[in-house]
Amino acid sequence: MRNKMKRLICVEEYVEVNGIEHYLFHRGTNRNNAVLLYLHGGPGSAESLLTETFQTRWEDIYTVVHWDQRGAGKTLIRNPDKIPTIELMLEDLYGIIQYLKIQYNMHKIVLVGHSWGSVLGSLFIRQYPNEIAYYIGVGQVINMLENERVGYNKVLELIEQAGDEQSRKKLEAIGEYPGEKLVFDRNFLAKCDKVRKIQGKYDLAIKIGLQTWLTVFKSPIFRLSDLTAFMRIYKTHGKVYKFLGDFNLRDEQADYDMPIYYVLGDNDWQTPYVIAQQYFEEIKAPHKQLFMIPRAGHMTMMDQPDLFFDALQQIHAREELPPPQMSYTL
Repeated sequence: MRNKMKRLICVEEYVEVNGIEHYLFHRGTNRNNAVLLYLHGGPGSAESLLTETFQTRWEDIYTVVHWDQRGAGKTLIRNPDKIPTIELMLEDLYGIIQYLKIQYNMHKIVLVGHSWGSVLGSLFIRQYPNEIAYYIGVGQVINMLENERVGYNKVLELIEQAGDEQSRKKLEAIGEYPGEKLVFDRNFLAKCDKVRKIQGKYDLAIKIGLQTWLTVFKSPIFRLSDLTAFMRIYKTHGKVYKFLGDFNLRDEQADYDMPIYYVLGDNDWQTPYVIAQQYFEEIKAPHKQLFMIPRAGHMTMMDQPDLFFDALQQIHAREELPPPQMSYTL
């Protein structure tokens, strides 16, 4: 693996946790920095191949670790028959965190959850609050059914404002969406894909274009086998999608035992920021803060990397830097 940035920490490894080998990618500049574990989206969309687009400055203040989750990325390639469930993934995450705490001699670590990773992260911090120093939600999911309803209505509103008859007909041809209950079967996933493409036309959802693929191919950790993993995303996550269809963070009180931060894009309608913003008001935590990133969509850290890092710096300053010493004059 190339280390063109000459980072002190630049490591790829497989770690055995919970019966399988998990892929981890570490980068950082100082072993004394706090360890930040990044939970990717999907389920199944490993983001370790995209680090060059947003992460470089993070490494000055954190040691950043990417984990390809069970059923995703390089972990899937190493363990092709190990099908994820939400219970297994929470056990995996606990084991990964124990490994990182020992490796870096840390009492707690920082957890960042993006999109699906925010589901996994939010469940984990409720179950294991003493393992995490603080949590950062990006593209935070609150309720999957509500996500789809709000995102659909937003693109319909923009279509009508633009008088876009072609897109309106495409949306009508999809039929009822998302319905009364989310069932992630082939029919729904086909509809969802069509909705995403229309949303992408209006910059409301992720568009995977040539630039994204170039970023992937140029990654220092890219292997041709990563393409195989990408094509198997939906096949390996049937049980997780069943869980995700019913997910609603409001099923429990919004009480947390660690600081909570949300970093949201003000043009994210794939996991609509308005839903997370409303839920954030309900949160009770030792302290909390919401950062709204202008002109950023669902890939908030990639859309506005400088503004995202500014938010990360503010969080770091509050949580990691020691308080100034007081001096008194007699």
